[in-house]
Amino acid sequence: MVNPGFTGSPLNRVDHIRNDLEAFNALLNDWRGRVLGLEGLDPMVSDEGTLVWTSLAEVSLDLELILLGLHEDRPHFVPIIEARGGPPRSPAVWRALSMMPAEDAAIYGTARSLIDWHNGHRFCGQCGSPTKTFRAGWGRKCGACGKEHFPRTDPVVIMLAEFEGKALVGRQPSWPQGNYSALAGFLEPGESIEEAVRREIHEEAGVTCGAVRYVTSQPWPFGGSQLMIACVAEAQGSEITIDTNELEDAMWVTKEEARAALADAPNKKFGAPPPFAIANTLLRRWVAE
Repeated sequence: MVNPGFTGSPLNRVDHIRNDLEAFNALLNDWRGRVLGLEGLDPMVSDEGTLVWTSLAEVSLDLELILLGLHEDRPHFVPIIEARGGPPRSPAVWRALSMMPAEDAAIYGTARSLIDWHNGHRFCGQCGSPTKTFRAGWGRKCGACGKEHFPRTDPVVIMLAEFEGKALVGRQPSWPQGNYSALAGFLEPGESIEEAVRREIHEEAGVTCGAVRYVTSQPWPFGGSQLMIACVAEAQGSEITIDTNELEDAMWVTKEEARAALADAPNKKFGAPPPFAIANTLLRRWVAE
């Protein structure tokens, strides 16, 4: 069974080194060290579709580096790139991820999430003073009040409602024409995963659901660091009432129609999510049930 995208990184995150400044400095001076190549926030990709790594000796001493981890005792870093504004993802990164090996996508996802977090936490949320990196790039500390800040992940539910052998999919107007996906939304404070699944389906499509079952999860590095929690909910009816602020359209599809979309068949009813998106994994597992 295919694992969700952005999972399967081969790097050992070596948490025990992050608080050991001497050990971290030793890795910064390791001639075998590798630094992830970036073009802005997008990954540099080789002709073979893999990530491009450069030597530590080729990196400017002015750049701050995050220790992503070790692989075969070789340290791997990514620079903290200052990036403001612009879309959360570009067509270039979408194309790169479509051809990239799963383990490379997982490494890039971690790096992208950390860079985005650093760019959003350059000032202390408690007193407003500038912060500085510490813990090998896995934290920031306020120089004024001493408040420590650490990367966070926002939970998001992504789900299929199921009724009489069909699944509910929807589309947003900004998506490529004909593309549909699972519905999704952020968990709210004081809410369980099951409650969020039922609420989001009802808010977006007007469908009431009962039992909810968990399927799998996936880190998602765009628009902030998110954890996508994939579920299937049992719908209590098939009538759809769309919230046009959220969706352009929604429809029920059979497993045969979902299978054709996943195979990109000429007669497909809709376009499926890209292979590295958990909605693709969710549809595949639902079809295989």
